[in-house]
Amino acid sequence: MKLGERLRQLFNWVDTSPRTYLIISALLLISAVLVYLNPRSLPAFLLLLATPLLLYFTHAPGRYKALVAVLLLLVIMPIVGIRNIFYLEVAFQIAVFSALALGLNIVVGFAGLLDLGYIAFYAVGAYVWAIFGSKQLLILNAVPGTAPASNQFPLDPNFFWLFLFLAVGLTALTGVLLGTPVLRLRGDYLAIVTLGFGEVIRVLANNLDKPINLTNGPQGITPIQRPPLPPDFITEPMRRLLQLLVGHNVSDAQLYNLFFYLMALAVVGVAVILATRLDNSRLGRAWVAIREDETAAIAMGIPLVRTKLMAFAIGASFSGAMGVLFAANRTFVSPESFSLLASINILVMIILGGIGSIQGVILGAALVTILNIQVLQELSLFFSQLRQQGGIWAQVLSTQLDPAKYQRLIFGVILVVMMIRRPAGILPARRRQLELNETPTESANPS
Repeated sequence: MKLGERLRQLFNWVDTSPRTYLIISALLLISAVLVYLNPRSLPAFLLLLATPLLLYFTHAPGRYKALVAVLLLLVIMPIVGIRNIFYLEVAFQIAVFSALALGLNIVVGFAGLLDLGYIAFYAVGAYVWAIFGSKQLLILNAVPGTAPASNQFPLDPNFFWLFLFLAVGLTALTGVLLGTPVLRLRGDYLAIVTLGFGEVIRVLANNLDKPINLTNGPQGITPIQRPPLPPDFITEPMRRLLQLLVGHNVSDAQLYNLFFYLMALAVVGVAVILATRLDNSRLGRAWVAIREDETAAIAMGIPLVRTKLMAFAIGASFSGAMGVLFAANRTFVSPESFSLLASINILVMIILGGIGSIQGVILGAALVTILNIQVLQELSLFFSQLRQQGGIWAQVLSTQLDPAKYQRLIFGVILVVMMIRRPAGILPARRRQLELNETPTESANPS
């Protein structure tokens, strides 16, 4: 019997009520305890994240799946994140790239418009708060690097909430400005123009330090204000509860990490709701019609200009909100964070998870982020420790054998394998499966 058939039989055995509840609950509890007791254990953390993925493929009721998701995201992750703050950083990065992937999925997956400069909208959102939420407005005429550090911030940090919504509108407007001149372009030509737009935004951020020092050039803008934490009647009970659970004092810096994680989670939640509603809406069907056959869509009366501009505007708005969060979380923004490779990374997340699939792009964002900032880094550290032990390992493991250095190569191999073995992605959209003449499975649209 082949391995695939055995795994299928094992999954069918698991996917039987009430066995599903017992196994999933046990896995969630065991993995959470392992991560709590061994905060630096990568296998335990991966097992914790793999549990909801296994649950997704089962036929468990939607209420049980929602309960597990709430427990993982709002209870287990904050506790293990306070125990090891790196886990909250990983979770924050997954949330950020999930929102970016959902936005690009509207443009690429729903409307079929290949956008290689999507990271530019992220940069616009980040620089909006970086410029107004820092001391940059006070040093517009200063030479970069020479401004006194004693200047006060011109705006109250509570303006962060206003700029969070302003960035959504501004990036949507930027999406319209990008979409207007490229309405007649398709395929590779559209990709080239959007790539150029992304590079234009990065170059502007790199060079707008003269004659007026708006972006501080390649040195970036820092420090950037963070919004104040919630009032004491909220933070203090939370602090005491976390201290009781993790066994040590919880600092304001740790609370800020939790605060940004929860805000990013909220933005992703809103993005998922909007993307789901749009996918099943009249506008979503119009995007699909344009993606399949633009000429036929026009003949059926679909307004091409307005429909395409809506895709660019809505897709861009998701990244604007995350850009503001990114700037406030890092308190530093520079043009290096918004390169072409960042756009390619987001596109890889969509292809890996499944173009047009909302659940798929979230999974793709999680896999690429974990592989990039955790798995490859852990492997590099492990090989380095083996080399330091000397002996045969020092001879076998070359200093050039550093998995983190081969990130692009590994992503390329993964994409090639995906295109050969599963071109629709890990969690493909049902429509995409039909296009590729695959038999849609029940697990692709679980209850």
